[in-house]
Amino acid sequence: MNVVFVLTSTGDEVLEMVSNDVAGLLAAVKGENVTFPFGTFQYDFHTLDHYLEGEIYRQELTIYLKEEKPNVVTFVK
Repeated sequence: MNVVFVLTSTGDEVLEMVSNDVAGLLAAVKGENVTFPFGTFQYDFHTLDHYLEGEIYRQELTIYLKEEKPNVVTFVK
């Protein structure tokens, strides 16, 4: 299945790939974070689209990512 990673804030596609283990991939991205050479992101949500290409129905999983929130520690007096 075709899988596309998109930044939720901008709509920019950051990676397009084909995966035969979509359930495993989706479980992995729902973990702590997703890291690319240009940044670290967190899973936001996903969509599964069906479309017709020629006379063949295809599926595409789009995984939306949000920028990782830095861990901020606040001390209370």
